[in-house]
Amino acid sequence: MKYSLSLAGILLCGSLAVQAQPADQVLGTQPARSAASAAGVVTATGGASSAADAVVTATAPAPEQVQAITQAFTQRFPGIQVDAIRLTPVNGLYEVQVGLDLLYTDAQVDYVLQGSLIDAKARRDLTAERLEALQQVAFASLPLDRAIRQVKGTGERKVAVFEDPNCGYCKQLHRTLEDVDNITVYTFLFPILTPDSVSRSRNIWCAADPAKAWKAWMLDGEQPATADCPTPIQDNLALGRKLNIQGTPAMFFADGSRVNGALPLDALKKKLDAL
Repeated sequence: MKYSLSLAGILLCGSLAVQAQPADQVLGTQPARSAASAAGVVTATGGASSAADAVVTATAPAPEQVQAITQAFTQRFPGIQVDAIRLTPVNGLYEVQVGLDLLYTDAQVDYVLQGSLIDAKARRDLTAERLEALQQVAFASLPLDRAIRQVKGTGERKVAVFEDPNCGYCKQLHRTLEDVDNITVYTFLFPILTPDSVSRSRNIWCAADPAKAWKAWMLDGEQPATADCPTPIQDNLALGRKLNIQGTPAMFFADGSRVNGALPLDALKKKLDAL
């Protein structure tokens, strides 16, 4: 997945607000966020898939080199958290991971580059491949008991979605899902857009039939009745920060892949058929 990254401007301006905008093929809503909350990024041990971890292990510099580059980077860019340092195929060029963004630098951090690292001989976008690996999340690691479960047909195909009840693109996704069969959808309530999102999420979770209440609201605009009970909302928000979710919907598939935004019907069916 391609992103329009603003990290270079962040480093030049000294801001901590890191944002990655979804590409045109998906639709999603970005919350209004403070610099402090936007700076919360996934750590090297949190949220990465086993496949990504294997890549990291295979390309890790010596520990003392990692420490030196990290220290030099944080001295030049105070407040920016470095999550990982890796070798690249280019001699003397190192990959710096900041959240789910990638930069490239020399060992002294005298020069910093942002952009795609291309293997010209193999015609491969190494940066895009790395970002795809870093975004993967083992589906079985998700706490599905904290999600609203909806099953259609056999339910054999599975997707987990972080959603805000006031997200228009989330509602569009559910209209799309009406034309998809044999699927289980796990909805993690992720109220980040408005204060009303929190109360509406609570009312839906605490309803006698949360799946029915969620569908009625998302498809028909039927207001859930006021209700109160213990909810997993705060835990979901913490998980979302760990996974660096910056907008809704955020979709996670059974193969570990991730899509930030709502896919159109043909693209969603193609993705599910490939699982």
